Amino acid sequence: MLFFLPHNGIQKIGFTATKKVGNAVKRNRAKRRLRALFFEQSNSLKDGTYIFVAKQSLIESSHKELSNNFLKVIKRSKAFKEN
Repeated sequence: MLFFLPHNGIQKIGFTATKKVGNAVKRNRAKRRLRALFFEQSNSLKDGTYIFVAKQSLIESSHKELSNNFLKVIKRSKAFKEN
C-alpha cells in the first residue's frame, strides 16, 4: 500500500509494517524489501512524500511478483516522472 503526496524539491520516504505482518524479524524484512524496491526506482519518481505500508502477503511473495506489484502501485498513484 502506498500513500503519496507530491511536493516540489523534497523527497521524504517512510516504511511501516504493523504486527499483522508478523514478528519483528518479518516486519523488518518486509520494510527492507520495500526500501530496496524504492531505491531501484527512485530516479524515475516524482518528488514528494511516500509512505509505504507492508502487508502480510509481501513476506511470501517472490521478488518478481513483488516488483510487479510495486510498479503497479507506483503507476496507480501517478508518482512516475513524465519524460
